Amino acid sequence: MPHTASRYLAEGPRVGIRHFTYEDGAEFAARVRESKDLHHPWLFPPDTADAYTDYAGRLIEDRTKAGFLVCEKSEGGAIAGFVNINNIVEGAFLSGALGYGAFAHAVGRGLMREGLDLVVGYAFGPMRLHRLEINAQPANTASIALARSCGFRLEGFSPNMLHVDGAWRDHERWAVTAEMRASG
Repeated sequence: MPHTASRYLAEGPRVGIRHFTYEDGAEFAARVRESKDLHHPWLFPPDTADAYTDYAGRLIEDRTKAGFLVCEKSEGGAIAGFVNINNIVEGAFLSGALGYGAFAHAVGRGLMREGLDLVVGYAFGPMRLHRLEINAQPANTASIALARSCGFRLEGFSPNMLHVDGAWRDHERWAVTAEMRASG
């Protein structure tokens, strides 16, 4: 389904970001299936319409989550990837944990860099968060390069942090704050 600029929460020169909708299921699942080799062994987004409905429902309805689709403006709104903010904590912490993935047709074109930057700006702007974190497996060099390119700094290493692909995996912890973004 084509998406117009008026539906974007924020726009860059080539992409816009918008929230997930239930109607995105067919395109999203097809893009995931096309990108299975790219994602494995790092992440496992939903690759069927039913799995997408469950996944999108959590992002749409749970106040501790926010999901964003990165859409190509020149391609009628085609979904290039996604960025989710999970574990949103309000009060004194005002933080969230980012997860993201590109789709195969968008890799190497800078679209996710632009999209992640837009999500960070939206999180520190309208969402009024103070801190965002990314946890990436040390061998996932593409994810780490994306985090670094968007101004995240390495803050630590956590052995056996997350259960991914059947095992507990080590992760590097990257973060950015609103102050870092404002000064950078």
